[in-house]
Amino acid sequence: MKISYPRILLPFLLLFTFCLQAQNNQIKALVGGTLIDGFGSDPLKNSIVIIEGERIMEIGTVGNMEIPEGAEIISTEGMTILPGLWDMHVHTMINGHSDYAYWDATYLPILGEVIMPSSAHQLLMAGVTSARDLGAPLAESIAVRDAINNGEIPGATLYVSGPFLQHKAYPNTEAFRWGVDNPEDGRKKVKKLAKAGVDVIKLIDQDQMSMEELEAVVDEAHKNNLKVVAHAHRPEEIRRGIRVGVDCFEHTGLSSAPRYPDDVIQMIQERTAQMNKGPLFWCPTVEGLYNYEYVMDNPEMLDNYSWHLGLPDSIITDIKNSIKHPDRLPYFQLTPSRKPTLQTKIQQLLDAGVVLLVGTDSGIPMKFHSQSTWNELDVWVNEFGIDPMYAIRAATYWPALWMGVADDVGTITPGKYADIIAVKGDVLRHISLLKDVDMVIKKGKRYK
Repeated sequence: MKISYPRILLPFLLLFTFCLQAQNNQIKALVGGTLIDGFGSDPLKNSIVIIEGERIMEIGTVGNMEIPEGAEIISTEGMTILPGLWDMHVHTMINGHSDYAYWDATYLPILGEVIMPSSAHQLLMAGVTSARDLGAPLAESIAVRDAINNGEIPGATLYVSGPFLQHKAYPNTEAFRWGVDNPEDGRKKVKKLAKAGVDVIKLIDQDQMSMEELEAVVDEAHKNNLKVVAHAHRPEEIRRGIRVGVDCFEHTGLSSAPRYPDDVIQMIQERTAQMNKGPLFWCPTVEGLYNYEYVMDNPEMLDNYSWHLGLPDSIITDIKNSIKHPDRLPYFQLTPSRKPTLQTKIQQLLDAGVVLLVGTDSGIPMKFHSQSTWNELDVWVNEFGIDPMYAIRAATYWPALWMGVADDVGTITPGKYADIIAVKGDVLRHISLLKDVDMVIKKGKRYK
């Protein structure tokens, strides 16, 4: 739709545009904080980060670098500065509601206008400046991603898969799940996704596909320069995924089996030994499961207003009513049996040489986009004993590298986009400080 303005307004619109551009291009100086750049080196104390327009211009320390004249000085004294976080497994089409079938039937018509923009905005305000959105209707995925990239709406930069590919779509989910009928159909659907402009291909239930179908999907994706992520709920999904060259696995399994089978670990070790193929990446998404019993016993955290952002009161009330009784949700009935397996499986993956990525499955029942990412980091560090710097790199450096955008984001480096967050205190000692991010800058623009 073309918008026309009366001629008398044009000078004022031009002046407004000029002032807005001048504001966006203004030089900013973040002064005094402890900088974690994402590469894993020792933090830089008393740092200065100079931002010009969308990008980082220079990095130095107080007393050793001049601040450009006229720069907007932003004090970061007593704060940790780090790259904007990534969440490598989100579902912007859902937001904490407990009944998927009801949600899909009720809100599918407004996913692109309300639900997905709200989710992306909530991620951004939580310090997540980039996210991999794995599973949603195609047109809405592309439209919301592009609206964010064009500056039309606020939100985390999204890298989208569009619909899941699987053997057969679940009933009434055909809008965002595409079945694969045969190898040629698999190639056809990948080509359709590629032509539409998706950033990644998402596979699920690949153990129910024939090997010919699975090979066709992955091969066609790679021919179109698209990486493939695949579920790892069942051992055979992992075995087949490794055989056909899946680029990243998701989750740690639906069952209560205490550990991965020995032959699966052997396959993973053989794959990680092939460094000519690069690292094998895995997104375990554990916090929703690990924290379920705590949330059930302490439901007050569900009252946090952060997940209301961008949602009308009617939907907020609907979500609240659906999770009124956390202990009764079918989604989590096996979770108490699954919880003890999580740390064991993550340790198996680490011992086998896998590179872990931070992802949360945010949007599943009682798990909100405004809270899940810091909870995942907190479980990794404080419950599983993973080194805080490893965890931060798994949410900054490695995701950008996996997505092929490390030249522009993922670390705080001169020349890259200024995707930067800051929190009061020492994040390496208290990772849970990330639950309340004090400053969010994305492409040089301060959102919080």
